[in-house]
Amino acid sequence: MVHVITGLGTGGAEMMLYKLLSTGNPEQHSQIVISLTDIGPVGEKIQAIGVPVFALGMKRGVPGPAAFFNLAKMLRRESPDIVQSWMYHADFIAGIAARLAGGMPVVWGIRNSTLDAASSRKMTIWLVRLCARLSSILPARIVCCSHVAAELHHQLGYTEKKMIVIPNGFDTKRFIPDSGAYHAVRKELAVDTTTILVGLVARFDPQKDHQGFINACRLVHSAYPDVHYLLCGKGINWNNSLLTSWLSEAGLENVFHLLGERDDIPHLTAALDVAVSSSSYGEAFPNVVGEAMACGVPAVVTDVGDSALIVGDTGEVVTPDDPQMLASRLKKLLSLPAESRKRLGLSARQRVEQHYDLPTITARYHHLYEETLSECAV
Repeated sequence: MVHVITGLGTGGAEMMLYKLLSTGNPEQHSQIVISLTDIGPVGEKIQAIGVPVFALGMKRGVPGPAAFFNLAKMLRRESPDIVQSWMYHADFIAGIAARLAGGMPVVWGIRNSTLDAASSRKMTIWLVRLCARLSSILPARIVCCSHVAAELHHQLGYTEKKMIVIPNGFDTKRFIPDSGAYHAVRKELAVDTTTILVGLVARFDPQKDHQGFINACRLVHSAYPDVHYLLCGKGINWNNSLLTSWLSEAGLENVFHLLGERDDIPHLTAALDVAVSSSSYGEAFPNVVGEAMACGVPAVVTDVGDSALIVGDTGEVVTPDDPQMLASRLKKLLSLPAESRKRLGLSARQRVEQHYDLPTITARYHHLYEETLSECAV
């Protein structure tokens, strides 16, 4: 089997591919990964578990003919039973390259829940509309990571009968409640062991709406001045002049901790009292929400993608781009006794175990592949 992905930087699709590969049985499914661009940090993680990773070195933007022919050449050489593509560029290029390589079945992967001129590049919009036209011809199946993404792409013209929703899965053995992490992270931050921590794990990107989160925290701070806020992700550091200007304007520098990119996310997440996903658009199925829930941490999320479905009744859901509502729901959770928040967090973990456990999600992917091969053999 071959997985084709646009790139292997740190992101939701990339990490789901890594989790899928690390959970599957390599003796049952021989797999390789082809990145259209570069190997990236997630590609290195995939290589570390023994899965071959190749990079085609394609520049981002409009794919040239070389992209199709180079991928087709690799597919002919590997001769996989099935190809899984991840994200729009990979869907388009893999769909055509597989035809050029002999016609092995392709499963497209859709990971986005918003497509409009305000939040999407013109090239992306054009490519999605082209893929919609080709969806009746190129892919054998189309897997979406969220119900919102599936509905959006059906409305855009993707072939509905080929679509299936398989949500992201979470490693409940790696993301666990951890009292040791709770104390260790507070020691690292040089705060009291009783300090309440609210966390936002996200790269610095307009989609994640850090400014809206900070505005909400300013409102929370007036009622709960001793609460601290832990932020981590690419671009989340004190050298980010825009981010620090927002903190300065809000008067929150002393209660914010900007940790940059970290490779110990389970450790940091388990230290939180409340997790937040403040994204204003684009998220289909945010990993950070399920990871926090698996750690026994209740979450406040914006109603973007399937976030509301993920948390169910174990957290709070707010309208995107509404700092006042976000602040209100944060204060609601902060007002709970510690034991009540803990019980809510344990209910959140149980929800992940019941609906989003990684081995179960991996089995659904493998069932899809086997079903696709069976259908294509007829």
